[in-house]
Amino acid sequence: MKSIFRFFIFLVLVNISGTLAAQPLFTYGNKSVSKEEFLKAFNKNNTYEKTNEKALREYLDLYTKFKLKVRAAYDLKLDTLPSQRAELQSFRSQLVQNYLNDESSVNAMVDEAFARSQRDVRVSHIFIPVNERDSQSVVQKAKAKIQEAYKQLQAGKDFGEVAAAYSADPSVKSNKGDLGYITVFSLPYDLETLAYNTPVGKFSAPFRSKIGYHIFKKTAERKTLGKMKVAQVLLNIPADADNTVRQNYKRRADSIYDAAVKGADFGSLAEQFSGDNFSYQTKGVLPEFGPGKYDPVFENAAFSLSKDNQISQPVLTEYGYHIIKRLSHTDIPTDKKNKDYMDQLRGQVTNDPRIEVAKKIMLQKVIKLSGYKKAVFNANDLWAYTDSVVHNKPVPAKTSIRPNTVLFSFTKKNITANNWIDYRKSIEGDDNFINGRSSAELMDYYVGVAAMDYYKDHLETFNKDFAFQMNEFKEGNLLFEVMQRNVWDKAAADSIGLRKYFDAHKDNYWWQNSVSGILFTGVNEKTATDALQKLRDSISNWRIVAEGFEGNLIADSGRFETEQLALPAGYKFVSKTFTPFIKSQTDTSVSFVYILNHFPDKSPRSFEEARGYVINDYQLFLEDRWIADLKKKYPIKVNETVFKTLLK
Repeated sequence: MKSIFRFFIFLVLVNISGTLAAQPLFTYGNKSVSKEEFLKAFNKNNTYEKTNEKALREYLDLYTKFKLKVRAAYDLKLDTLPSQRAELQSFRSQLVQNYLNDESSVNAMVDEAFARSQRDVRVSHIFIPVNERDSQSVVQKAKAKIQEAYKQLQAGKDFGEVAAAYSADPSVKSNKGDLGYITVFSLPYDLETLAYNTPVGKFSAPFRSKIGYHIFKKTAERKTLGKMKVAQVLLNIPADADNTVRQNYKRRADSIYDAAVKGADFGSLAEQFSGDNFSYQTKGVLPEFGPGKYDPVFENAAFSLSKDNQISQPVLTEYGYHIIKRLSHTDIPTDKKNKDYMDQLRGQVTNDPRIEVAKKIMLQKVIKLSGYKKAVFNANDLWAYTDSVVHNKPVPAKTSIRPNTVLFSFTKKNITANNWIDYRKSIEGDDNFINGRSSAELMDYYVGVAAMDYYKDHLETFNKDFAFQMNEFKEGNLLFEVMQRNVWDKAAADSIGLRKYFDAHKDNYWWQNSVSGILFTGVNEKTATDALQKLRDSISNWRIVAEGFEGNLIADSGRFETEQLALPAGYKFVSKTFTPFIKSQTDTSVSFVYILNHFPDKSPRSFEEARGYVINDYQLFLEDRWIADLKKKYPIKVNETVFKTLLK
C-alpha cells in the first residue's frame, strides 16, 4: 500500500513539474516569455556578484521593459524597414556558418586526436601508386600488384622483402618500407587511421587512398616522445659521390662537430657550412617537430639528445651528414583538462582535411533532419532530358520528365527537374568536378547541396540556439530604432520640453569646485611639451598655436569641475597659470589646462551650461513616461510560482 501511495505522489510531482515548465514566467498583454528564454538572457548578461532573488528581480524588471519597447517597435512596423531587414539578413549570413559543423563529430575527432597524440606508432609501408584520373586498366594493374604483395605477406613472407620487391616508395631500397615512428597529423587522416588501427605485429588489408594502394604493418608502439626543437648543420652529399668524396664529407662533418662542442657559435656554423636552404636562413633552427616529420635516422638522433644545447655527432641520412643541436623539448599534455592543448588540437583538426569527415557526418544528419524523400521518376529519361537542356539540344519526344517533375522533396519544399537543371548548368564549366562522375553521382551530390541549402534557410526550426541569437539580434536592432525615435531624438529636438524640464529641476544642476580655462590635449608627451613651450609666450593666440600642430593638439575652452581633471589631491588652482601634465590611463595622450579663473564654491549652472545633463535626464523622463503608457497598454503579469523556481 505504501509503495502505491509513493508512486501516486511521484506522479503528482511529475505532473506539477511538467505544468510549471509549460507556464510562462511573465506575460505582457497577449505575449509571453518563458523561463528558459529569461534565463538564457540573464546568464548571458549577468553582471551581478551573486545570483539571488534581488538580482533576478532587478533583471526581470529590466527584461520586461525591454520586451515592452520591442513590442512598441513591432506596433510601429519597424521590423519591415529595409534597413532592419538588410542588417538582419547580413547578420544571418555570418552567423549561419557557425552552425554548419557537427559539434559532436568535431569533439569526437578532437578526442581521437588527443588519444593518438599520447602514443607514437612505428609502421612499415608498401605503396602502389594510382590516382583517380588513371584509366581502369591502370587501376586494375595496380590493384593486382597490391593483392599479389598481400598474398605474399599472408603466406608468411618477410614484410621488408615484400616491400623491397613491390613498393614504389623511393626510400624502400634503404629502409625496406620502414617509415619509423609517426604520431597524429604526421600522415593524411585515412592513412593515419589505418596505421593506428592496425594491431602491433600485424599488417592491414590493401587500402586505396587518393594517391594509390597501401599496406601498413605496425611494428611497435610507445608512449609519445613529445616534440623537439633543434638546429642543424647539414652537409649535402651529391647522390653520385664516390667513396673518396664521401670520406671527405665525413671528415668535414667531424671538424664542424669538434668546433661546435668546443664552443663555436652554432648559428654561424650553419650560416657558413649548411646546405639546407631553409634552416640556413634561420641559423640552422628548424620548426618544432614530432615523430614522422623527418627522416627516421635524423629523428632518432634528435630525440636521443637528453638535454638542451647538447650536440649530436654527425648523423648520416640519404641527404648527407647532419650535426644536430637540441634547443628545447616539449612534453605532450596527458590531461584533457589542459585547455590550451585541447584548443590547439581543435584548431589542428578544423584546419586539417580530416574535418571533411565531420562535414560528411553533418551532411547525413542534415539530409535526415530536412525530411528528404526521393520521388519516383525514370532516371534514364532524366539523364537524357538533362543532357538535352544543358547542351541546347532537342528534348526527346517521348520523355516522362517535365520541368515541374518532382525529383525529391524536403519537409516544406519540392525539388523539381528545373532546379536540377539550374544546378547542372551552374557546374557545367567545372570539368575537374564533372569528369569521372556519372549523372547518378552528380545527383547524389546535388541532394547534399539542396539539403544543406534547405537546412540553412530553415535553421531557426532545427536549432534553438541559432533561433535565440537571431531573435536577440533582431530585437536589439528594433530596440535601438524605437529608442532613437521615441526617446533620444525626441529629447534632443524638444527645446521647449528641455527648457521646461530644466526650470522644474534647477536644483539638480550645480557647479561644484570648478575652473574656467583652456584644456589642451596632445597625442603624446612630446607634443604637449612643445605646445606648452609655445603657449607660455603667446597664450592669447592659443587657437593659432593649436592649429599649427595639424591635429596632434586639441584645444577646448570652457568650465571644468576640478575633479574631472585628475590632478593630484590638494592641488592649488591659481589663475593665469598652467596645470601640471595629466597623463591618460588608456593611451599616450597628455593634457594640461590654462587656468583663467577658479570657482571654489558651489554655484548654479545656466541652462546652456547644464544642457548635456538636462538632455540625459529628460531622456530618462520621457522613457519612464513611455514605459508607464506601455504597461497600461500591455499589462505585465509575473507568475510568482514559476519565478520561485529560478531561485532553485
